[in-house]
Amino acid sequence: MSADGTAVGSGRSARLDPFGLPVRFKTGDAGADDRERIIELGRERVVMRRAVRGIPMRVVTPVSKFRGVALRVVPPEGDFDGAVAVILEHDDPGLSVPLHVAAGGEDAAVEMQTWSRLLGVPVLVKDDEGRWRDPSGPLGRLRAGRAMPRRRGRTLKYRRSLRRLRRKPGAPPATPAIHRGEREIIARN
Repeated sequence: MSADGTAVGSGRSARLDPFGLPVRFKTGDAGADDRERIIELGRERVVMRRAVRGIPMRVVTPVSKFRGVALRVVPPEGDFDGAVAVILEHDDPGLSVPLHVAAGGEDAAVEMQTWSRLLGVPVLVKDDEGRWRDPSGPLGRLRAGRAMPRRRGRTLKYRRSLRRLRRKPGAPPATPAIHRGEREIIARN
């Protein structure tokens, strides 16, 4: 096992299907009894199960509590050539979840963007001081999407009552009232 819990020595890539959520899978965990943990990943939450010293543990974390999706390079170690991993990063490194691990980084950027959009978390990179940051800056959470559909119908729908529109208009009487021989009273100053 490598430092972040990914399988060492395998030439195949480990990839989760972002559009097949929820998904359940096993990954390496150096602190667990069996050196593995079971992760259930959904759009709203992540459930991690493992046993430490014989005590079963279950940690449920909302996806909104994760920092974002990051790209991590796993250095070569022994006969392992190294890999590129797309990770769902958490403030606690023990809660970070590997989403895509491959020997080459050709698809890593696409995987990172796809997972970021799907889970609603930002893309992260490490800066010179080793802190995670959004490469798009403060506007990184704003993404151009589809335009809102044009609203049809009345634009003042919620301002005016509909009763006025359903009223029947008045009709003149069949025989109008005629007043003859009356004087008109006009107030003049």
